Amino acid sequence: MSILSGIMFVTALLAFMHLFYEYKRALMMLQQNSYRNERYMRWLRASGDTTSFIRIFAMMVMFVSLISVIPAKLSVYLILLLSAIGFGKLFTAKYKKPLVFTKRVWRIFSVMLGLTVLGLGALGWYASRVSFEHMLFVESVGMLVLYVGSHVVVLAANTLLAPVEKAINKKFYNEAAYILSQMPGLKIVGITGSYGKTSTKHYLHRILSEKYDVLMTPGSYNTTLGVIRTIREYLKPYNQVFIVEMGAKQKGDIKEICDLVHPSMGIVTAVGEQHLESFKSIENVQSTKFELIDALPANGLAVVNDDFEYVANREVENVECQRYAVNATKNASYTAKDIVYDETGTSFTVVGNGRELALHTRLVGECNISNLIAAVIIALRLEVPEEKIRYAVEKIEQVEHRLNLKRTAGGVTIIDDAFNSNPTGSHMAMDVLARFNRGQRIVITPGMIELGEKQYELNESLGRKIAQCADVAIIVGEYNREALVAGVVEGGMAREQIKPVASFNEAQQVLSTIVKAGDTVLYENDLPDTFK
Repeated sequence: MSILSGIMFVTALLAFMHLFYEYKRALMMLQQNSYRNERYMRWLRASGDTTSFIRIFAMMVMFVSLISVIPAKLSVYLILLLSAIGFGKLFTAKYKKPLVFTKRVWRIFSVMLGLTVLGLGALGWYASRVSFEHMLFVESVGMLVLYVGSHVVVLAANTLLAPVEKAINKKFYNEAAYILSQMPGLKIVGITGSYGKTSTKHYLHRILSEKYDVLMTPGSYNTTLGVIRTIREYLKPYNQVFIVEMGAKQKGDIKEICDLVHPSMGIVTAVGEQHLESFKSIENVQSTKFELIDALPANGLAVVNDDFEYVANREVENVECQRYAVNATKNASYTAKDIVYDETGTSFTVVGNGRELALHTRLVGECNISNLIAAVIIALRLEVPEEKIRYAVEKIEQVEHRLNLKRTAGGVTIIDDAFNSNPTGSHMAMDVLARFNRGQRIVITPGMIELGEKQYELNESLGRKIAQCADVAIIVGEYNREALVAGVVEGGMAREQIKPVASFNEAQQVLSTIVKAGDTVLYENDLPDTFK
């Protein structure tokens, strides 16, 4: 084998490894977009991934390689360089939500590789009639073309498998429905809302566990498929209460879950300006969240949060409705009074329907008080004794990344609110930060996402809030940088206290140079890999 043949062999091998890891990345992004082609394509348009530097470089090399007057030797060296750079970048990349190799992922990945083998096999067979070197060159160019079109490959594989996935999902749906039909005494509580639903789920689970055997959907299993998986893999005949978190990205998502589980009680924690890219309007968010309440039986119970305008102005006539609030208490059945924050957490009293229940929790922030009120209402309806409610609320642990308070050995207070950021929650987190005044108050944030046409406006508003409540603002990434910086400046923060950085790693480096004992650091939101 000549030296050139060896180089061409290495080039083909490296090109394959580059393509393999690019397929994994494309599939990871499809998974993060719920395997929905339209969402994946929306991410492509928003992310600029198709016009990244390395993708443009690949296109240039591809065209150079396809021009017959260009020496093949030059093309080989260019493909080798591109593949080495691309493979090195993808192999060492760290992702916030890496690809999870579920059975569905393996099916899609197999089809992607199958399509690739068919295409490259045909090219290789044709090219091998000329020479071995020509075959290696053609295969390398073919893999370069597939790299440039990797988004098309993953979408094609997902589309081809759609009928298979539909049949599999239908089978699992029927199995879950049968399991539930065998448990007629199971009490099912649905929880939904633009934000607060996961925390409320955890708080309700902890309180009800004082009296019942309780199952809740784990993690972020808040889609129909997530609920189905919970029922099939976790629900046991001895469970007495099933708490179902219900998420939605479009109208009908929550109704689909309700049609399966048939909840008898439901909580709507909030209706706000989140996921507006898919919902288009807050009215659509409202109608989707209230699909839970509309699905409740006549003898059921609706628990809704009047602190949000688009909850308060939605009439509920099909079922008994208990409204709760911390601020908008005019029409609320349950409210909180005597709220006191200290280093141990929060003390407050739940007042409603002739009862007063004094509670203490390690949690902080009005949003957590609100979530606890909703959980207490359900617990009282299910006749959990007050002393058991009081004990459970005292013992509730902070949910990770949701206004989670930590203190470092160096005397720095960390407020971790990184899981999800939304207009209401982020302002509440800033209010919590404002209460700490021993040292510097530092906020690290990339802003908020999925806000549609209000993306700039709401992030600019967050910037103004940051200026009121923090001393230093570390703005991460480029996605919301312009809006956040404009808001912070408008709010009056000195420019030298505003520190734009490219990544969270860089934010940590900047933080290490300015933080000292007594300071408080708020991590507000952490964008997934679908955003930069």
